[in-house]
Amino acid sequence: MSLADHPSSVVSVRYTSSLVFTVSTAYIKVWDIRDSAKCVRTLTSSGQVGSGDVCSSVRSLSIPPGESQINQIALNPSGSFLYAAAGSAVRMWDLRKFVSTGKLTGHLGPVMSLTVDKLGSGQDVVLTGSKDHHIKMYEVTEGAQGSISSSHTFYPTHQDGVESLALHGDVFYSSSRDYYIKKWDMASRQLLKVRLTPNAQADWISTLGVVPGSLVLLSGCRGGLLRLWHTESLAPLGEVQGHDSPINGLATNSSQLFTASDDRTVKIWVARGSLEEGVH
Repeated sequence: MSLADHPSSVVSVRYTSSLVFTVSTAYIKVWDIRDSAKCVRTLTSSGQVGSGDVCSSVRSLSIPPGESQINQIALNPSGSFLYAAAGSAVRMWDLRKFVSTGKLTGHLGPVMSLTVDKLGSGQDVVLTGSKDHHIKMYEVTEGAQGSISSSHTFYPTHQDGVESLALHGDVFYSSSRDYYIKKWDMASRQLLKVRLTPNAQADWISTLGVVPGSLVLLSGCRGGLLRLWHTESLAPLGEVQGHDSPINGLATNSSQLFTASDDRTVKIWVARGSLEEGVH
């Protein structure tokens, strides 16, 4: 099942109970899945908001003047804020009003990945990974506006650009063009485990995700493969050919997996049995 074609590659997908957010070039499309997957808003990298699918007639790969490539998006746990990485910063969106409130700054290269959690105090904790090889953490208070600097940078850094991040309880995972998956402890901010992945030329892991309620870490790679890893040991559990083109983003719930690809589609996968046994 596909939502719709995009003017170019779908690089990310996120969802709430009623909305799905997909990214293509400088645009974030907001789909209401209660209404036959209708596009209800279009958000841009520069902070503009359009009603409906304002780029439905655009079939060009070029980025409009004044806009930037959006590399990744992430929702906070309550679904009230959307974070969008474009260039070396991350734009914040208040989804209750569909307005941009500011940016997360501090990276020296394009931000390629981000993920969000919430502290007990109500703050959003945003992790970002960049082509500058660094992973940074930001603490965003309710109502924060303007430019926000990072509160921590994680070491040791990857040896190449950080392509993806995934949170899982008190730990998070990172992947890079250096072909490594790293497991980090959020509380101590220390590196716990490292896994070297199959390193076919230009086939690095481009996206990560953790299946809720399971011990499965999912990865999507440039070659279109979905791989399953054990969250504790990072031992490989299996793989399936997901797309014929690079997988740029994935999202999961307890029974479904959403994958976004360079083939301009978003696929919805349903588990048969448990996700530890694979997806179909």
